[in-house]
Amino acid sequence: MKRLNSQLQDDGAPMELILLLRTILAGCKEISFRVSQGALAGVLGSTLSENVQGETQKKLDVISNQILKDILSESGYVKAISSEEEDDVVGCNPNGNYLVSFDPLDGSSNTDINSLIGTIFSITHAPQWMEPDDPSAFLQPGTQAVAAGYVLYGPSTMLALTTGKGTHIYTLDKTHGGFLLTTANIKVPEQTSEFSINASNQRHWQPHIQNYISDLLAGKEGPREKNFNMRWVAAMVGDIHRVLCRGGIFMYPQDAREPDKPGKLRLLYEANPMAFLVEQAGGLANTGDGRIMEVMPTDIHQRVPVLIGSKGEVETCLEYS
Repeated sequence: MKRLNSQLQDDGAPMELILLLRTILAGCKEISFRVSQGALAGVLGSTLSENVQGETQKKLDVISNQILKDILSESGYVKAISSEEEDDVVGCNPNGNYLVSFDPLDGSSNTDINSLIGTIFSITHAPQWMEPDDPSAFLQPGTQAVAAGYVLYGPSTMLALTTGKGTHIYTLDKTHGGFLLTTANIKVPEQTSEFSINASNQRHWQPHIQNYISDLLAGKEGPREKNFNMRWVAAMVGDIHRVLCRGGIFMYPQDAREPDKPGKLRLLYEANPMAFLVEQAGGLANTGDGRIMEVMPTDIHQRVPVLIGSKGEVETCLEYS
């Protein structure tokens, strides 16, 4: 099987970007080990703190964030980082050529039940005229990303990665500690009969989303004339991995409860990297009003609605609006 370095070189990735990706993955391998130890290492449960999102931090949130912050700060390749667990950007090397945004442990509420969790990241070029602690450096649309990926901590530790030359899936071989290519140029099926959404929020959705989901639930007897299954992992990284592997539509639509927060998922380190991965695999990623990767960020923790998945199904959903 082909090693990660070989595939990245075949895709034309510059050496400094390859070294940066290897640095991120070194941190992710450490997180994978900590996750696998679970209760044995005393890392389960919550802290007494909240992050900038107002969410109670899990112990593994804090540990994972510190691992990535330390390893990226010391790498020399990174000018600054932004993280779900940091209020502000963290300056690293003033001469670094890259910016890294990440969710250190997506789905961390699943840690206590030993379910799917993962790390999501996105890399862009760093504007050299800006100071490392200037948050406006990160206010670039997703189309400016040079790489994006996630590492899924499941029964096996897997990496989905794109540098703009297709999306590839790698599996961590724990016998030698490297990621090996297991699926090259994965493609999302254009049609699907699966959807992922937190149905408990149904009453807060916009009417057209409620109508769309109602038609899916109506099955063969409804206007779609086929049965759909709902799958929900409660971790974006797990739900998007399923979409990449076998198709589907993942949705976190606009919610009427907090008008100042039109979505739940964060643009820079959740929506954009997942959109990049899915688009490179032939799928679509939309806010409901336009392409996710074309949204111009106004804040490093900005939230957006998300419709991501099989091309045909995302297009059908958009027809309801």
